[in-house]
Amino acid sequence: MLVADSGVVEMKLEQVVVPVSDVDRARHFYRALGFRLDRDEVVDGFRVVQLTPPGSACSILVGTNLGSGRPGSSSCALRVADLEEACAELRGHGAALGPVRASRVGFSDPDGNEWLLVGG
Repeated sequence: MLVADSGVVEMKLEQVVVPVSDVDRARHFYRALGFRLDRDEVVDGFRVVQLTPPGSACSILVGTNLGSGRPGSSSCALRVADLEEACAELRGHGAALGPVRASRVGFSDPDGNEWLLVGG
């Protein structure tokens, strides 16, 4: 058990479910953005695709029968050291980024799940 200095048990976020309507399309989209494919398997009728952003300890899960969220209902943030560099790389991979505002820029996956890149 990990305990922080305050005596509270330390917890680390490892996975977030991102609801999608088409698992293969989502897998292709996130792979094109550079997310590492950790697994793609069917277990007991559930298809689980685990993808991890470069440098992240937390993965996303897309698949079938992974929860009750409707496609496009997720919102996640990614912190990057160099926002301009990250924007250029993601645009190079086909992401449609919005305008940069206050060191932040948003984009969506094909289902409308929202992502926010945060510089710094």
